[in-house]
Parts: sequence; structure tokens; C-alpha cells
Amino acid sequence: MSEEQILNTHNASILLSAANKSHYPQDDLPEIALAGRSNVGKSSFINTILGRKSLARTSSKPGKTQLLNFFNVDDKLRLVDVPGYGYAKVSKAERARWGKMIEEYLTTRQNLRAVVSLVDFRHESSQDDIQMYEFLKYYEIPVIIVATKADKVPRGRWNKHESMVKKSLNFDQTDAFIIFSSVERIGIDESWDTILEYL
Repeated sequence: MSEEQILNTHNASILLSAANKSHYPQDDLPEIALAGRSNVGKSSFINTILGRKSLARTSSKPGKTQLLNFFNVDDKLRLVDVPGYGYAKVSKAERARWGKMIEEYLTTRQNLRAVVSLVDFRHESSQDDIQMYEFLKYYEIPVIIVATKADKVPRGRWNKHESMVKKSLNFDQTDAFIIFSSVERIGIDESWDTILEYL
């Protein structure tokens, strides 16, 4: 069964932005959070899997997302875009505030079903990526690794890059690993198939 038969992925809208749990939606709709370094392609991932061009605003300037952004998908699911980490050009105080906001959401939100952790397929995972993955594993939060920007890696090198990313993360083979490209629209069906397993 395809994702379109289960939910209309084109029926999506941004619901609200929240700085803390007092602003979270107050219902029991399942949520999938999206985490990753600034400029890893979270907004492009959201727009691509929802078949929209600019539902989530993309920016060439890292650190654009500063709140938790809740996207309603067909009144059956919410995608939650959390601020990108690892961006050096914000103050330590601001990074600490973002970190507290993200940690509060990930560790206390009952609606949360899984986290899509986006990493750059071109490179070894950063220390921030590794810390996020270890954090999710520690709190036993289901995690889906999505390796973005696959179009920038020649297909003949995909196996090598997949091994490189997995090794740097100390990847748990029971987790899902999806190679993704918003440019070439690679990994959309696999992403939805995996997300829907948690609903």
C-alpha cells in the first residue's frame, strides 16, 4: 500500500511554530521529528516528500529554523522540523537555547514516534551528527538515518560512502538507512514506507 492510499501527502500545511512545550499542539496525532545539521537539507526533504516547492522555507543561510515547526499532513501525521545544529555563526547562548528546546521536545513529547536524522551523504558524519545519534539511541527513540545530497556522489561510490557514514556513526544495523536526493527525487518512497511503519 502506498503512502498516498494511507494519507494524502499533498494535503499538508504548516500548523504552528513553538519555542517550548506550552506551544505544542494539544492532541494525540503522531509526530515524526526531523533533525540534522544546518544546511543538511531538512527543508528540501520536507518539500520533496510532500511534493511541494516551498512549504518549508529553504535558505542558503544555515540556522534559518529557530523554532520547532509543526507541519500537518492530512490531519493524520505531523512532521516536526527542529532547529539545525552545528551552526557556528550564532551565539553560544542561542545554541544552548536551541539545544534545550530540542532536548525538551525529544525527551518529553508523547506524540513523538521516531526521528528522521539527516546526515550529508558526501562526508563522514560530523561530531554533532554522532552526538545526536547517540542521544537518540540512549533515550531509545526510534531513529531513521536519511543520507542527503546523494546526487552529488557518483553512484559508483555510493557503497563506499554508505559504509563511511555508517562507520562514523557507529551505526546500528537494526535502524533504517535511506539514501536520499531532493534533486533527483531518490528515496522518497523508501522514506514514506519507513515513516509509516511508526504510525
